[in-house]
Amino acid sequence: MSTSPPSLNDIRACFEGAIPAIMATCGEDGTPNVAYISQVHYVDDRHVALSYQFFNKTRKNILANPYANVLMMDPVAAAFYRLRLRYLRTESGGALFERMKAQLAGIASHSGMAGVFRLLGSDVYEVEAVESVEGERLAPVSHPKPGLLAGVRRAAERMAGCCATDELLQTTLAALNDHLGVHHAMVLMLDSATQRLYTVASCGYATSGIGSEIEMGHGVIGVAARERTPVRISHMTNAASYSHAVRSSLRATEPDIALDTEIPFPGLAEPHSQLAAPIVSGGRLLGALFVESPTELRFSFEDEDALVAVASHLGAALELLRAVDEPVAVEEASPPVAPSASGAPLPVRHYLANNSVFVADSYLIKGVAGAILGKLLREYSEQGRTEFTNRELRLDPSIRLPDLADNLEARLVLLQRRLAENSPHLRIEKTGRGRFRLRVERPVTLTEIAG
Repeated sequence: MSTSPPSLNDIRACFEGAIPAIMATCGEDGTPNVAYISQVHYVDDRHVALSYQFFNKTRKNILANPYANVLMMDPVAAAFYRLRLRYLRTESGGALFERMKAQLAGIASHSGMAGVFRLLGSDVYEVEAVESVEGERLAPVSHPKPGLLAGVRRAAERMAGCCATDELLQTTLAALNDHLGVHHAMVLMLDSATQRLYTVASCGYATSGIGSEIEMGHGVIGVAARERTPVRISHMTNAASYSHAVRSSLRATEPDIALDTEIPFPGLAEPHSQLAAPIVSGGRLLGALFVESPTELRFSFEDEDALVAVASHLGAALELLRAVDEPVAVEEASPPVAPSASGAPLPVRHYLANNSVFVADSYLIKGVAGAILGKLLREYSEQGRTEFTNRELRLDPSIRLPDLADNLEARLVLLQRRLAENSPHLRIEKTGRGRFRLRVERPVTLTEIAG
């Protein structure tokens, strides 16, 4: 009884890079050439891509004769497959190129060849046939991972029940831990004005890193966000040079300030697997969802598919909550009287040039979140106000939101957590949809410094 030939989707385990593939080409004079290649990259159900790193015999042959055979092995079943390929083009930019570049960087770092491996292009091939090679195979092995589809379903159900941005972020990370076995993760949101991603939620780290930043295009997270494509690394990377937080300081714009404003990035010291997926909704980039592990080959293509699904659901949920975060018109009694602040005055400096805020000489926050805190403390000091709404913040030109679609609620979550971790005498409490309260437990001495 004949069976249909396998498809690329059937053999996706072969594309994990655990076992090098063998590529056969033929020169203009008919001379064959066989070479090992570090990784064959799955593009879609009809195409694969190979890394162009050197102008060697293989590439010379392909440019002269566009046909090749590639022999691949399933690392679990020990089954061999032969791909018959036809060269189409070379891409030197874009999502595919950046994914392959990131993966190659991980392989190079793992093998001590970071200064040698450099991706020049992504050679795209059409797969004309996939053939199963006869031979003995190992018995199927059951995977200990939780059912990914069931995990995504449970995560989506929990996320759908969230009514606030802070709740949604925490629920997403908890669902990754509980249902997908991911113990180190973080959510970053995009600041469109600065083109940086700032951490708003994390789990599994000694310090939360809330407020730490990554530049667009930097490392696994920045590339995934810039190219709006998932990026997966299966080998150890150099965290210091490849996925570290961008150091930011006020010294360039405020030379009189001698204090560093870096918030340490909460990544693993020695990550052996990393995976980042963009958070996109309505064609607009909102941020990135990032997971990592100290175990090599922890995230497979199936994990990638699952994380992309969770990130997509997160993006839709964030946009829905943003659309309904305006205050509901309800009849309220007089606002509660704020408890009188007592104790030694709490000095707060607000630098208007970039809205950085220092509380008792310790850096707290900057940017839009810093502008929000500056407004709240200014109106508290001048008018005794403690009750505020999202709407008034959005309409206040001094806060300089990048655009009307900016997720103000995410900025408030960032500010709320930074205060909770670093300034216990100042707090922000949500009091209803689009409403919150500033709690001040010590007298505040606010100094605003023009830049």
